[in-house]
Amino acid sequence: MMQGETHRQHTYQNLEAIFVSIELSKKTWLLTSISPGTGEKLSRHTVPGGDIAGLLDRLVHLQRKARDRSGRDYPFVIIQEAGLDGFWVHRVLQAEGHESHIVDAASIATSRRKRRVKTDRLDGETLIRALLAFKRGEPRVCSMLRVPTPDEEDRRRIVRERKVLMEERIRHSNRIKGLLFSQGITGYDPLRPKRRERLDALRTGDGRELPENMKRQVLRELDRMELLLDQIRVVEAERDAMLAEERQSAREVVMLSKVVGIGPEFAAVLWGEGLFRHFDNRRQVAAYAGLAPTPWQSGSIDREQGIGKSGNPRLRSTLLEMAWLWLRHQPGSQLSRWFNERVARNSGRFKKVMITALARKLVVALWKYASAGVVIEGAVVRP
Repeated sequence: MMQGETHRQHTYQNLEAIFVSIELSKKTWLLTSISPGTGEKLSRHTVPGGDIAGLLDRLVHLQRKARDRSGRDYPFVIIQEAGLDGFWVHRVLQAEGHESHIVDAASIATSRRKRRVKTDRLDGETLIRALLAFKRGEPRVCSMLRVPTPDEEDRRRIVRERKVLMEERIRHSNRIKGLLFSQGITGYDPLRPKRRERLDALRTGDGRELPENMKRQVLRELDRMELLLDQIRVVEAERDAMLAEERQSAREVVMLSKVVGIGPEFAAVLWGEGLFRHFDNRRQVAAYAGLAPTPWQSGSIDREQGIGKSGNPRLRSTLLEMAWLWLRHQPGSQLSRWFNERVARNSGRFKKVMITALARKLVVALWKYASAGVVIEGAVVRP
């Protein structure tokens, strides 16, 4: 018998818990489990999607069968992938006293074949193997999520909703400009005051009044855009109230708000999306922000593939925007000087590459500043 098979059988025969993976979908939930005393045999059961009572009943049934075989009760260790179901199933399982984990599916090693087989059955087995390896303490076998508390999760809704509303507002504004451009009209900004009065005075490129159906469509677009503007004002007021409340309990929010170039929106995103978490080192900070490098090294091949983009996309996009504004509002800081020297050395090329590097340095510097009070060299901070 091969050594790997011997190790696997030894691992499965010395289980001290019932290991369960849950494949969640809208229609069905697939439970794959391995229990003490069953060797390598995996059992599979399905419950209707969303039937949490059926899930808990199935766990009780698995525990009862394990007790009948061995004469003792075993705890559960449960794993599921992060997905559209969020964290509510995980919280129910924890409330029932079970050990529950949520894994980043992209962190689990898979076959590199061009056409690999993928089914819920195989995914369940893969999750079980990853969970067993994780509990054995094998390094880097997978990445388990740090599940936010309900308050932390709800706090992020404000900045995320504002981002969605801003994207919708931009789409309506661009659509209005596109409609008018098709008639030879340029220079009309639907976001400026008296937008409706100025619309009546518009003339097409060939000197005609705006066609009636075109004008009605533009007016309806303005109606939707103005509704969005009202909602954005409400959300921003809620954001400012949330920040004012956070300033009373979190000194990090106060410190971030004092840095010149970081306004209410940036402070809310930085704190709500990332810096409220605990990080052990700067590599973890950069990786969570999706700004960690991804080298490719094999033999004589050694090249850089760019940033991983595997972290929080909202935090990453905000940091890239903040990096450009940092150069404007903090030109005397050491980070800005570093960027300008590197760009000048390359005759102005690679600005987009260097701005990503600046964003990575910036989030690490802000993390050190907010968590340990390390002042960013040369940065202007409000008193």
